[in-house]
Amino acid sequence: GLSLAESELGLSASIDPCLRGVAHIALHPDNAVSVEEAFVETTALGHGLSLKAGRYLSGVGYLNAQHAHNWDFVDSPLVYQAMLGTQYGDDGLQLRWLAPTDQYLELGAELGRGRSFPGSDAAGNGTGMRALSAHTGGDLGDSHSWRAGLSLLSARASAQELSLPDATGTISTQHFSGNTRVWLLDGVWKWAPNGNATRTSFKLQGEYLRSTRDGSQSDDGGSAARVYRAAQSGWYLQGVYQFMPQWRLGLRTERLQPGTPDYSLAADSYQPRKNSLMLDFNPS
Repeated sequence: GLSLAESELGLSASIDPCLRGVAHIALHPDNAVSVEEAFVETTALGHGLSLKAGRYLSGVGYLNAQHAHNWDFVDSPLVYQAMLGTQYGDDGLQLRWLAPTDQYLELGAELGRGRSFPGSDAAGNGTGMRALSAHTGGDLGDSHSWRAGLSLLSARASAQELSLPDATGTISTQHFSGNTRVWLLDGVWKWAPNGNATRTSFKLQGEYLRSTRDGSQSDDGGSAARVYRAAQSGWYLQGVYQFMPQWRLGLRTERLQPGTPDYSLAADSYQPRKNSLMLDFNPS
């Protein structure tokens, strides 16, 4: 139905010749307010290096670092919702290096608090999240460009609440403690005649995510911890075609695979799938 989705207040400024500051304040449909991003970033480290400190959207994958109002579809893919809690952001440090080569090559490393799913915010010092990413790409003639990447996100959870079905299908609340690793493989290809996307263009993008969780679980009754292991995956593929100025048409298909989870309860073989059609008019 008709609704006002997330609104966003963006602030940015040059602090000095070496630093810039950015903040994005999210205004949610239920009138709640949250700090989506608030960080300082270097502008003069040199040698292709840049360092970011504060709260930021992780650079893993392709879609994760983009704000919701820049998405081609109104929601994030199912696999992002299931394995990254819709979009992964954290408090920490991010270091990126852009290689001095003709072909685009960028490497990234992150250390964070681990406050967001698949991690959980726990008291104490140390890091709860680590991430590595590598992306490369380039141009193919005057009309084509591409980018591909591989990322790894590792997060630690402590007493994280999960809703799981028991042997009778009844949903019970469990508490998970352990480690989660999410691998992300992403790719995008863009076409525009002679590089001019003002009239017609086409973008094809897709990502494959695989999540492995290894730890223990207990229920609300304080029962002894049981082994919890799960390996699950999912993907989405979408294409968006601008067939004339200001008008775009898009299609997205996506799947989730439950894998073979082993958490001492009945496994669910349900495989969520979804197809979405998008028509977009953008006058400016």
